[in-house]
Order: sequence, then structure tokens, then C-alpha cells
Amino acid sequence: MKNKIKELIGGYKTLPLPVKASVWYTFSNVLVKGISLLSTPIFTRVMSPSEYGTFALFQSWFNIVIIFTSLNIFMSGYIKGLLLYKENIDQYTSVSLFQVIVITMIFFASFCLFPNIWSKLLGMSDTLIIFMFIELVTMPAYSFWTAHARFEYRYRKVVIASIFTSVTSVLLGVVMVIASKDKVQARVVSDVLAKSLLAIPILIMLLWKGKKLFNWKYWKYNFKFNIPLIPHYLSNFALTQSDRVMIGRIINAAAAAQYSIAYTISMMMVLIVTAINDALTPYIYKSMDKRSLKGITQITTPVFYLIAFFSVITMVFAPEIIIIFAGKKYAPATYIVPPVSASVFFIFLYSMFSTIEYFYQKTVRIAFATVIAAALNIALNSVFIGKYGYYAAGYTTLVSYIVLSLTHYLFYRLILKDKFNSNVQIYSVKDIIISSSLVLLFMFIMLISYKFLLLRYFVILLLLIGGIYKRKAIANILKGIKKTKEE
Repeated sequence: MKNKIKELIGGYKTLPLPVKASVWYTFSNVLVKGISLLSTPIFTRVMSPSEYGTFALFQSWFNIVIIFTSLNIFMSGYIKGLLLYKENIDQYTSVSLFQVIVITMIFFASFCLFPNIWSKLLGMSDTLIIFMFIELVTMPAYSFWTAHARFEYRYRKVVIASIFTSVTSVLLGVVMVIASKDKVQARVVSDVLAKSLLAIPILIMLLWKGKKLFNWKYWKYNFKFNIPLIPHYLSNFALTQSDRVMIGRIINAAAAAQYSIAYTISMMMVLIVTAINDALTPYIYKSMDKRSLKGITQITTPVFYLIAFFSVITMVFAPEIIIIFAGKKYAPATYIVPPVSASVFFIFLYSMFSTIEYFYQKTVRIAFATVIAAALNIALNSVFIGKYGYYAAGYTTLVSYIVLSLTHYLFYRLILKDKFNSNVQIYSVKDIIISSSLVLLFMFIMLISYKFLLLRYFVILLLLIGGIYKRKAIANILKGIKKTKEE
């Protein structure tokens, strides 16, 4: 046993830094989401449905408003900027952060001038909107800091910070909500305060290190890169949220709840996808900057199979997961899990293609692809939800993400043809086709096996036997990752 442990530790130490970062980001994201999920029953018991719903509304509006107040400058545009302005990273960071602060304060000024319009639009009190602006002006600093840390694979601080913020938000939230009469305000204040404990010191540190607040070259780059992406961010939000809204309107709230449970469980794997993507993006950017493509192929090929595996595992154990998290009354939602879990694979697939588009600043194409997918999703939902019930939304989601992946693949191919030649490949198309086909195949198998318990367990047994039989091939894949050199 000790030898096995030593072997695992030794294997971990030989992993390339991008892979280590991916492992730890995945761990922290899953842990943070787990803390959030485990805390949900606590807050739903000490808050009324309307109170908890208002807090959920606050979070939803924050995710929308921050698109306009920050332009999401701290995302892919910032990662690209770290390469473009690598000689003045601290200065570029402080200027970009101040740019976000200025835009946010302009929106805050409009709230001060027209508070009634804002309150009516958001459906929240002035107090909650003020706290939203506190979060809007502080959290981008935290996002810039974590993005820079990920870029340099400094994962320890990011992992510790994310876990600290999550735990503090929950603990402080429980205490304040129980002690307060205005439970919505208590939950919002506790959440914003927990995040600000780290975000405000980071904000001050970044501005002090950069020692510069304005540089038109940096501002111009940020505007040029990110403004065309606003339709992309809004469409992406619509792509993930429109299903539940349309089910509630076309059928009823109970059907929306069934779908929401299955969707939430299936999309938990997006945490892993996001963590892996966050870890891979700096590596891909640095490799592209050096035009070193072979390493990207080596490190991403096994990852496609890894994401496919995670998607299938969610499908296989969907009945048990739903009963554990939601109870038997949500058992019918099990049949939503396979298509939505398959969608997670295609979310990762399109993100890999769009990473290349982000690198070459093809932001208009990215926005176009997401708008098309969101429009398709809404159109399909309007036709099929009424005919086939809320189950149809799972398949419209899958179709939309497949189309999104194909659209980004076409744009990705255009870039390769323009920047390299038609024969160059960054990702292994053969392995993409195989892994995506396996995901879709298992989706159909699982849909059939849910009605036959013995058949599903037989499929699980086959997967285990196949894993043991192919252990050498799996070991070779892992060795391939280990051999990938840090760029």
C-alpha cells in the first residue's frame, strides 16, 4: 500500500505544470460547488421561497450587468493581453482594472440619477442594487488576479482563495440570515462581504503594483477585443437559461423544476470542463505564440477522452444522483440527464476551438456563433416543448451545442488555413470524432438501460472490464501527458 502511495506521489510530481494546475483547479471548483450545493438545503429552510428566489434573482442580474460594466475584460482578452504586453504586465493589469472601475462608476451614476428605473427593471430594492454595485466594482480585481495566477500556473493561491471565499460566504450567510429579519438583504450582504474580504485588498495591490491608471493603447485594445463579444456573452447566458424560462411559460413551473434539477446535475460537470479549460488556455496561448503546435495536440488528445468519460459517468449514475440530491419525486427527470450531459462534452469541444479564435482576436466570429446557437435553441424550444414536453429541451440543448461546436470548428479551420496551411492541425480530429461518437452512443444506451436495472449494471460492469483490459492504453495516454514539456 505504501509503495502504491509513493508511486502515485512520484507520478504526480512528474506531471507537467499545466496538468497539475488543471487537477487542482478541477478539485477546487468541484469542492466550491459542493459547498454551495450542501449549503442550499440550509438556506431554503431558513428563508422562504420568495426570499430565496429574490437572492437567486440578485445573482442572475449580477451575471448580466457585469457583462456591461466590465465587458468581461478579465477573461480571454486579458489572457491575450498578457502575451501582447508581457513587458508591462503589472501596468497593463492596473490600467485594465481601472478601466473596469470607470465603466462601473458610469453605470452607478446612472443608477443614482434614475434609481426608480433601475429598481423597476431589476425588480430589487435600492439597497440590494447598491450592494450589487459594490460587488461589480470589487470582484473584477479578484478575477484579474486569478486569471494572471492561472496564466503563470500559480494554482495554490487561487485554490486557497476560492475555497476561503466560498466557506466564508456560507458560514457568514447562515449566521446573518438566522439573526436578521430581512433575510434577503442579510444573504446578499454576507455574500458580498465574504467576496470583498479578498477582492478589496487585491484591488488595492493591483493598482499599487501597476502604478498607472490610464493608457489609451491598453484601453483601445480592451474595447476592440471585448465589445464585439457582448452579444456572445448575452447569447451564452440565454443559451443556458432560456430552456427553464420557456418550459415554465409553455408548460408549468413544476415541469420547469423537473428540468432544472436534471440540468443542474448534468451541468455540474461544466465545473470540471471550466477548470480544465482555464488551465489549458494559458498553455495553448503560449504554445501558439511560439508556433509550437505539437505539444498542444499531445496534451489535449487525452483530455477529450477524459471529458467524454466524465460525461458518460454522469449518465450512468443519473438515477442515483437525482434521488440523492432531489428525492424520488424528481425521478422522471432522469431522462433529461443523458442529452444534457452529452452537451457538456460539446461545450468543452467548442471552447477548445474558440480558444484559437480568441488568440487571433476573431471576436466577431465568436459572437456570431453563439448568437446562432442561442437563436436555434429558442426556436427549437418554441416548436418542440409544446409537442413533446420538457424532455424535448434536453435534446434542443444538445443540438444547439453540437451546432455551436461545428460552427467554431469551421472558423477554427479558416484560421489554420489563413495562418498556417490547410494540412495543419492543432487538435486531433480523429480523436475528437471518436470521443464525441462514444458520448452519443452511450447516451442512447443509457436512455434504454434506465428501464432495465440489470441491463444498466451490466453496462457499468462492461465499462469496468473494458477499463481493466485497456489499462495499458490508458497508462500510455497518461505517459503521453507526462512527456509533454512545459512551454
